[in-house]
Amino acid sequence: MRTASVARKTKETAIAVTVGLDGTGVYRVSTGIGFLDHMLEQLSRHSLIDLTVEAKGDLHIDFHHTTEDSGIAIGEAVAKALGDRAGIRRYGDALIPMDETLTRVALDCSNRPYLIWKVAFTRPKLGDMDTELFKEWFQAFAQAAGLTLHVETLYGENNHHIVESCYKALARALRMAIEADPRAPAAVPSTKGVLGGTL
Repeated sequence: MRTASVARKTKETAIAVTVGLDGTGVYRVSTGIGFLDHMLEQLSRHSLIDLTVEAKGDLHIDFHHTTEDSGIAIGEAVAKALGDRAGIRRYGDALIPMDETLTRVALDCSNRPYLIWKVAFTRPKLGDMDTELFKEWFQAFAQAAGLTLHVETLYGENNHHIVESCYKALARALRMAIEADPRAPAAVPSTKGVLGGTL
């Protein structure tokens, strides 16, 4: 089992994360932000990554720090669990419909973080959560996990569906990318012999 735990503590947040990459999608998530909890549960369930998140943040200010720092902590745990990334498929993609919405995610576990975010919302908030914070979460996660991550909503109207399709597409693409490659079970999937650094 590829597992890892990360504890991140700042003056703004205290977050403890545990991931099991070879799990069954069991989750226990508590960030104090209901909608974010819902999205992280989707991430776990559809990636089959077991995920525990306990976060305490300065929610009396706003949701920004807790959202961003949870992305960082989960990403760090995923990177730690992947180790040198030997034996993985490396690439993953998913095209996920949710009613009227269709979102595409493609990713590379390259250890060269980069985010392309082509997602538009028609409202500034979902419940109490600012919709602009979802890009912050994906940016933080991609950076900390070492992912080249492209997220694009091709079309959609309902903002809840748009966000949820992004997380579900990330989950399915991540599941594909981190799976063991039976044809190269010990090889780092790069001609350099290492993932990361320059192209």
